[in-house]
Amino acid sequence: MSMIQTGTLQLDSTSRSALSGGGTSTFTQVTFPTPFPTGSEVLVVPFVQTFNGPDTPGLRIADVTTTGFKIRMNELVGRGSALSDGPHTLETVAWIASTV
Repeated sequence: MSMIQTGTLQLDSTSRSALSGGGTSTFTQVTFPTPFPTGSEVLVVPFVQTFNGPDTPGLRIADVTTTGFKIRMNELVGRGSALSDGPHTLETVAWIASTV
């Protein structure tokens, strides 16, 4: 039986858009209200709920575990190049997490 949790957070970016994977130093840690059972495979889906900045705010997720995940606002990147300046104003981001 799947378990589902939801949440929201306020997220912005003061950094340029990341152009390569792996580094999570600019990510924000999110902790689930209740940890999922040990050994669960967890899926996280984020959505931007507001339209506060003129550039399209992409979202990156990393390090999903049974206790939480990391998230970063990362304005759109295409073919390895930033499509905007990177910094982005505060937006409301909602997420849903479920066991697979």
